Amino acid sequence: MNFSTPFIKRPVVTTLLAVSVALAGMIAFRYLPVASLPLVDLSAIQVSAALPGASPEDMASSVATPLEKQFSHIAGITSMSSKNSLGITSIRLTFDMSRDVDGAARDVEAAINAARSYLPANLPANPIYRKIDSARAPVLVLNLERIPCMYIA
Repeated sequence: MNFSTPFIKRPVVTTLLAVSVALAGMIAFRYLPVASLPLVDLSAIQVSAALPGASPEDMASSVATPLEKQFSHIAGITSMSSKNSLGITSIRLTFDMSRDVDGAARDVEAAINAARSYLPANLPANPIYRKIDSARAPVLVLNLERIPCMYIA
């Protein structure tokens, strides 16, 4: 006698058992504590500096490097990445999950002020920073483009 014999001999009981398991699953599914998006607050700060007319190489050597040296002294940084383009430097700092983003912003501001003497004298303004809100980041970006149809005659 194999496992499936009682289920084949009694189809009504088998049907009722399957319906009850499906109904219990649907009821239990409503009580699952699963969020569509996890509630994770990533501590990240974006620092931007502008020097009109400077090449990306000049921005990297004269603006990004002094800032990155000062930022490297801040505790709790997990990653630091910079992007240099024509006249603009952008540095993204990511901190530990346990680090408060407001305290990190104060440390970043202090590091910017400490790096000011190493930055070019013709820099029009101090570098600016802003806290990145990870909850406002797009989850899905959809790009629809009309593709011309080719008719075969």
